[in-house]
Formats: sequence, structure tokens, C-alpha cells
Amino acid sequence: MNSCHIEDTRTNFEESFKEGNFYNKQTADSNHLELLLELAAPKPNNVILDLGTGSGYVAFALAAQYPDCRVIGLDIVTETLKRNRQKAAQQSNHNLSFVSYDGTRYPFEDKSVDIIVTRYALHHFPDIADSFHEAYRVLKNNGKIVIADPTPNKNDTVGFIDEYMKIKPDGHIKFYSFGELNEILGMAGFQYQCDQVSQIRFPRKNPTAYQYLFEKYDPAVWGGYNITIVDDEIWITENVLNLVYQKV
Repeated sequence: MNSCHIEDTRTNFEESFKEGNFYNKQTADSNHLELLLELAAPKPNNVILDLGTGSGYVAFALAAQYPDCRVIGLDIVTETLKRNRQKAAQQSNHNLSFVSYDGTRYPFEDKSVDIIVTRYALHHFPDIADSFHEAYRVLKNNGKIVIADPTPNKNDTVGFIDEYMKIKPDGHIKFYSFGELNEILGMAGFQYQCDQVSQIRFPRKNPTAYQYLFEKYDPAVWGGYNITIVDDEIWITENVLNLVYQKV
């Protein structure tokens, strides 16, 4: 089940990343990126893992901002990672590398990473509890994980947003509430440090494909997502949890 899901996710994201900067244009936010860099706050010679790096949006920024740190982008999209490596070589980013994996076990030794940063990736992971246990394994003692991922609206307790996201076959599984993430991270051995809430607003093509959801669910459920339709695109606003947890 997990291997099939991971392969489907890989295929769909390889296609998305082939479209140049299309995905980045949908999700890029310089203020949010700056926040993640501040939350990471590495020390010199730290090893930073960008989990679910995709086109390297966060990894390239980390490598540029912290040139005396080693940055590793990890993902399942092998063809995209090849293009990332070419770009890194062209830019002479000697502290940046990209590694592929099977979507389950991180190909690193125990206690070999100082900081893990993951942006807009966790909702694709088929076994998030196992992913956090892997994060705990590879992090050094007192290492930290910085998480940025959308979360359901407080009025959406019936799964509207997950059904909405699954219309596009890109491997979406679930957006988690703070309480859910806090419990799963705690069970993996992490301790809460701090959090901030930001927002992401992005489009989806062909709004008619989503129309039945607005009829199926009460407006009180989806109204908080500030949904608007412009020409052939439907725009939705989601809150993003930005969390920092420490390995204890």
C-alpha cells in the first residue's frame, strides 16, 4: 500500500516539477521562507536536512544563507534531484547536495544530522509516525525539527480540506491539527519548543471539479478557507503550522 502510494506521488510530482517553476510559483513566499530560516537558526558546521526538498526551494536558500553549514535535500523525485544537482553545480553551491530515498527510511547514520527542515511535505507521507521516528533516529541529541505544513480550518472537523486536496492525484493523505502533530511527535520522543501560524493561498485549475464539495458540505465548514473562483482557477487560503520540536 505504502509503496504504491509513494510511487504515485513520485510520478505526479516529477510531472509538476517538469513544468519549470510552476510549483514554486504556487507555493513561493519570501516572508515564509525567511521565517523557516530563522526557525532553523543553525550553528556553524551544522548538518541540515531538507526533508521533502522537491525542487530545492528551501535547500538552496539554506545553503546560501548558511555557507558554513552542510545542507542535504532529501526526496523521492529522482529526476528533479538531478536537475537540482546541476543547478547547485552551476551556482557553485559546494555545501549543498541532494539525495534520493525510498520514501520510508532516511539513508543516514544514527545521530548524524543537527537540524531537519520540512516544508509542505508531511501531508504526503503514508506513515507520518514512522517518518518522525526516522527523524528522531538521524538527529543528534538535542537536534531539532522545523515543520511547516497546512492545517485544517478550526471549523473543518469533517475532512473537507482533505477531500478537496485529493481531487488532484498528487499523493495527498492528510493535513494534521496541532494537537495531532503534537501527540505524534511526542510519542516519537520530541519536545515542543515553539510555533507560529502563517497562511498559504494557492490556485487549482478547473473549479467545476470541486463544485460538488461546496454542495456536500455546510458553508460553515469551508467558508473559513476564503475560497474564490477567478476565471478557470479556484483559490483557497489555508493556515500553516510552523513548528519547532527538539529531540530529547
